[in-house]
Amino acid sequence: MSENKHSSLDRLGLWILGATVLGAVTGLILGKDAQMFAPLGNLFMQLIKMIVVPLVFFSLIGGAASLGRSGSAGKIGLLTFGYYGITTAVAVALGLAASEFFQPGRGIEMAALSDAAIQVDHIEESTQIPGFWETVTGFVPANPFQALVEGNILQIITFALFMGFAATYLEEHKKTYVLNFFNYLTELFIKVMMGIMYAAPIGVFCLMADATGTFGYAMLTKILYLILLYAIVLAIVTYGMIGGSVALFSRCTTYKQFFKSMWKVQIFAFSTASSIATLPLNMNTATTELGVSKETTSFALPLGATINMNGNAAYYAMAATFIAQMYGMELSLPQYIAIIITSTLGAVGQAGVPGPTLLVVAVLVSAGIPIEALPILFGVDRIFDMLRTAVNITGDAACATIVDRFREPSAPSAKDESLAPTAEH
Repeated sequence: MSENKHSSLDRLGLWILGATVLGAVTGLILGKDAQMFAPLGNLFMQLIKMIVVPLVFFSLIGGAASLGRSGSAGKIGLLTFGYYGITTAVAVALGLAASEFFQPGRGIEMAALSDAAIQVDHIEESTQIPGFWETVTGFVPANPFQALVEGNILQIITFALFMGFAATYLEEHKKTYVLNFFNYLTELFIKVMMGIMYAAPIGVFCLMADATGTFGYAMLTKILYLILLYAIVLAIVTYGMIGGSVALFSRCTTYKQFFKSMWKVQIFAFSTASSIATLPLNMNTATTELGVSKETTSFALPLGATINMNGNAAYYAMAATFIAQMYGMELSLPQYIAIIITSTLGAVGQAGVPGPTLLVVAVLVSAGIPIEALPILFGVDRIFDMLRTAVNITGDAACATIVDRFREPSAPSAKDESLAPTAEH
């Protein structure tokens, strides 16, 4: 990413934050009269809905194809994917458990919003608990095009994964053509998404004014509560799950040495909110301070910066349950399953997609949760992003220290070689 583009996104984040504060103040001043801003906010949400399905579909095809090609990495590759997959699923489960136990979204009757004639029939239908095989069968689209038209996210994900993995078995020139096609489409829709995001300050201002005008200080209190709860969950993920896995399975470093070496990387990741920008420092720390081999570092860390998004996955799950609680919804088992699957796979497909909060739309839709309240989180997304990025890069380094024990003995040691920093994107 160029420096100009990065600074442009940073400015956009500041504009969104400013719009959130201004919208909250406006809503508190105008009260119920702030509902006049609702139509523009609804238009912004409609634009987001327009782009989410094709963006998720095309990006997951490319991501699945990339994962399929990594099979040649052998044992280290399988262990790396396994570690990232398991820790991401556990992070989602912890986020769900914390949200259900502490109920951060309870206490606000979002159904009072004029918008919240939110397809009650659809919600009632989604809370009916189907059997096991009905749930499994429901993941597979009988008509993929119908799933795309209806926005059935779980079926779209299944179809995209099949297409992506199948693409890896095509002849090389055909595979290249197909992957380029879907990657170019992903880039195209990212451009469209960025265009929509430049209108986000206006949309967020309108939605925030409408929400705070209706619910007052209670809304702001709930958002702060969610941030605090999220930080606690991430601390458990980082120093419990990730640190514990290093203590149990790594042979090249200890729990204490791992975090002693990682603190500067975590601070850098927190300040930049970018796993890619942190990658050179993370790779250098892994090889020179944690004793990880060059070959393992070169594989596990760049891959982790792309697909290991423990913090993101936990956030998707917590944001989804937070909004469901605001609407007074009682989630069923199939809805929890949908949240776990979509959060985990959505985190893998996060790379290259601007505005991580936007991927919560896919999680909400998959579980039949209204998305109208989501923009109230946009203004504080930078806080969430800094927190989750610090966790993500810590998991990348932990994975490298663990899987390095399985590399071939003849592989060069990190103690004998230094790793040159990679060029920034």
